[in-house]
Amino acid sequence: MSDSGERRKRVLGPADVKAERVITPEAAAIEEELVGATLRPRSFAEYVGQTTLVENLKIAIDAAKGRGDTLEHILFYGPPGLGKTTLAALIAKELGAALRPTSGPTLEKPKDLVGVLTSLQQGDVLFIDEIHRLGGVVEEYLYPALEDFRIDVMLDRGAYAKTYRLPLERFTLIGATTRAGMLSAPLRERFGLSYHLDYYDVAELEQIVTRSAGVLGIPIDRAGAQAIARRSRGTPRIANRLLRRVRDYAEVRAGGTITREVAEEALAREGVDELGLDRLDRAFLRTIAEQYRGGPVGINAISATLTEDTETLEDVVEPFLLKLGLVVRTANGRKVTPQAYEHLGLTAAAIDSPQPRLL
Repeated sequence: MSDSGERRKRVLGPADVKAERVITPEAAAIEEELVGATLRPRSFAEYVGQTTLVENLKIAIDAAKGRGDTLEHILFYGPPGLGKTTLAALIAKELGAALRPTSGPTLEKPKDLVGVLTSLQQGDVLFIDEIHRLGGVVEEYLYPALEDFRIDVMLDRGAYAKTYRLPLERFTLIGATTRAGMLSAPLRERFGLSYHLDYYDVAELEQIVTRSAGVLGIPIDRAGAQAIARRSRGTPRIANRLLRRVRDYAEVRAGGTITREVAEEALAREGVDELGLDRLDRAFLRTIAEQYRGGPVGINAISATLTEDTETLEDVVEPFLLKLGLVVRTANGRKVTPQAYEHLGLTAAAIDSPQPRLL
């Protein structure tokens, strides 16, 4: 047997998990850049899910258009992949305005923000993804822009310093974040509209998978779409990514048509189980159950054990495990629940046996 075959046979450890994932943030960014725009709905009529949120947005948009005014600033928050960027694009389209996307990490200095703000035209929609990562100084410059549509620019220094008030065109800011708790109170208060995006149910994801399959020209039956939807972690972005992985398998091994059996076999090969958990999710649970006797354990200890950064664990892994009731947070750290032991096929004996302690 080849060396690669031997490596595939051995049991996956923490270092293997990251390479084996199908939903890493890096993979998400690359694939969304390539095909995500094609699959995004082009109007609110095509948008599936978040029904109450969408209806409230429509009312706010119609009211602003009726007054001939700009739409209030909007904050979207919730787990990644639920459609925050898509909603921003649809809002801009409904307003007949241009969408100007950027992100918190790219606005490192005040001059970066000033350059973006001064380039906006009347009615434009400025979309700042990961807005919680704006620096404090940059954020201070944003306040007068949001309230009074102006920025104060400091010219020269020392005794010759002067403040120049620069007027801006009226615009709408849409901020998106996966960590609303990291936003400062002054920034959060400047959003007139604030909406939480929640996970999608299976029926909604089935609609999304069916629509995406039609756009991509992939033959799929209802059972196949449902099998993918059930393993999509309540997230449209993941549903579309899994659909593409199943398509590849179907084209090579199953004549091109996606059925339930084809979807289940393809996703099993990708390491995605019936709950939608992948290898990192299960490694996260096993680490708490086996190495830390069920918990409680801090996120930094779990991160060190898995050699995975805490941001990925907190933003990508934990939210869905919490929603499924497989993990709970306590004042002392994370604990796994009896449901997690059952899903992993473990018993209470796993936490009673002596375990090595990490220094």
